[in-house]
Amino acid sequence: MASEGTCAEMSTPICLINNTKDGGLVVCEEAMKILDQITQPVVVVAVVGLYRTGKSYLMNRLARKQRGFALGSTIESKTKGIWMWCVPHPQKKDHTLVLLDTEGLGDVDKGDEKHDVWIFCMAVLLSSTLVYNSLGTIDNTALEKLHYVTKLTEHIKVSSCHKDNQETYNTSTELMRVFPSFVWTVRDFTLDLELDGKPITADEYLENALRLKSGENPNDEKYKTRSSLRNFFAVRKCFVFERPATSKMMKKMETLTDDDLEEDFVKEAKEFCSYVYSSAAPKTMRGGMMLTGRMLATLAQTYVEAISSGQVPSLDNAVESLSRIQNSRAVTEAVDFYRSEMIKKVKFPTETQQELSDIHSVVEKEAISVFIRDSFNDLDQKYQKELQTQLEHEYGKLVEQNMEESRKLSKNVISQVFGPLEEKVKEGSYLRPGGYSEFCNALETAVQQYKRENGKRLMSEEVLTTYLLEKSEVGCSILAADTSLSESEQKLNEEKLQRDVLEQKNKYLEEQKKIQDQMVLDLKKSHEEHKEQLKKKLEEERARNKDEIQRTLDAQYKEEMRRKHEGLQDRNNEMQRQIDRLLIERQKNNGSCVIN
Repeated sequence: MASEGTCAEMSTPICLINNTKDGGLVVCEEAMKILDQITQPVVVVAVVGLYRTGKSYLMNRLARKQRGFALGSTIESKTKGIWMWCVPHPQKKDHTLVLLDTEGLGDVDKGDEKHDVWIFCMAVLLSSTLVYNSLGTIDNTALEKLHYVTKLTEHIKVSSCHKDNQETYNTSTELMRVFPSFVWTVRDFTLDLELDGKPITADEYLENALRLKSGENPNDEKYKTRSSLRNFFAVRKCFVFERPATSKMMKKMETLTDDDLEEDFVKEAKEFCSYVYSSAAPKTMRGGMMLTGRMLATLAQTYVEAISSGQVPSLDNAVESLSRIQNSRAVTEAVDFYRSEMIKKVKFPTETQQELSDIHSVVEKEAISVFIRDSFNDLDQKYQKELQTQLEHEYGKLVEQNMEESRKLSKNVISQVFGPLEEKVKEGSYLRPGGYSEFCNALETAVQQYKRENGKRLMSEEVLTTYLLEKSEVGCSILAADTSLSESEQKLNEEKLQRDVLEQKNKYLEEQKKIQDQMVLDLKKSHEEHKEQLKKKLEEERARNKDEIQRTLDAQYKEEMRRKHEGLQDRNNEMQRQIDRLLIERQKNNGSCVIN
């Protein structure tokens, strides 16, 4: 069977995206190589937040390690750029957990707002769950520090139009479909979770902080962070953490065990990790396509190249670039897999064409699975058709090799079996009265021995036919030299010789027809296998796309209810139009898949 995918487990984190001297970003080759080895789906969790807020500690907890991402006990920011740590997912089998620890935002030494925005955007674009870490409480000051979220529409393009009416989709709706879930972790929280004298959950605390009161315009600059969080992130979660230990002990957090920390903090940290493990989804692109590590590497490279060239990263361009690179690689790897497996499994020559066909059928199915697993957004099945063509070519070469090896083997048997007859022909032993009858008997004996030894081996009839056609001229010469035969006997023997040659030719043609018929059947089975696997993949993609739309719809409905409650009717009307568009798309998604 084709591999279910591999996970390149790392003992320590490494830099994924580094800062250049001129303030730009660059993807690190070592990290790309590690991601390239990961053929499993990846769950990508990124943490962002102001520097010196304990982001790295949360990532180490998720990695279930005491040490890993650098912690700091001074005012200096330890993490530069974006660092990555890949570990096997604790709960999702055959998935890899990719943890991204980002450079602290608002570093006074760096003082580069534009750089911070790009770091924040890259964390959003690459992750399936985004953790925002802050200190104290969620108030206006905390929300102002998260103003990076208001820059997302300026720094990320959708470039998507509705194909039926060319109406541009609302940007926030499209971004919500692909943006990660959002988790706000509030550290050193000292307040009681109460509202109007009643206890509330941390989630309710967050939603209340994001709520717009009557008369507050969501487009107002001071309310933009709240409305952006509500517009872009369909799933929102909040965790509050008490201070883990005394200030003195926190300077050596890397050495502290759970027994050294406050009991409530340990409990809250475990609840946070449990939520991320169970709820963080695999990273997907538009349409619900799950990404592998190698696809994530391509995505990171695509976005960084766009930023480096002064462009705004585009979701559509990323999909196009990713699909082109990924699909070409998927074709190459599927063909390489087919070649490798056929070499291992086929012992040339096979006894029959059917034997080779059976092996081909099994290996081709697995090769198609390799392609299907790794391909992405293969519009019009362009790359799958290319794969089919290449596999047909590879199989054709193997058939020719198998036939040639069979010919060699049969020729060896011919040399051994017909050797004594050849010697007598060379000596002229049959050029005498009665010699033709003796020649025919010797020839028939050799033919029967050849068939016993060579059985029904592939190409045995072709080799025998070629040999007997060569010997028919020898037979005619011996027949003409046999003076013991009357003229009528000569004629009868000539006719028999022609009949025997024709009969042998027919056997050879029948053998060829069986081979051709089998290859035609193989091509038909191959086409059906491609269709079957493609159909299954399209159904899975359609189901994921429906889930994505439903998730967005649920979020939009929930947000609509909140806005109605808040009296924001104008914004609510626009949201209803977005919901209507999503409902139309979901309805179209229920149609049947068309496969060529």
